[in-house]
Amino acid sequence: MSMFMNWPDLLNTLKRSYNRLGNSNPKMLEAYRNLAAAQGSNGALDAKTRELIALAVAVTTRCDGCISSHAAAAVKAGATEAEISDALGTAIALNAGAAYVYSLRAMEAVSQLKEAA
Repeated sequence: MSMFMNWPDLLNTLKRSYNRLGNSNPKMLEAYRNLAAAQGSNGALDAKTRELIALAVAVTTRCDGCISSHAAAAVKAGATEAEISDALGTAIALNAGAAYVYSLRAMEAVSQLKEAA
């Protein structure tokens, strides 16, 4: 089985490096911690559902660190491989949809710029 990355090592590196930016920018680190702490504060979604959403968003934003963090949290929250696969399928579908919508926008821009020239 091929491996893109050693995800546990990445997660550990992120945890060890967490304060590196915070030491020089403590207000930003505090704001980030508060943002993370506020996630799910209204209780409408359970932790597993939030992590499935977060993992799908991590894929759409192409953030390896986010993928490692939220994959670990999804597993810890009890997400099954089938549930994770469904969440990732949604991310794939939306990325394709986003590319389609932005392609329409690009075509519109080309058309308008052609007319303005």
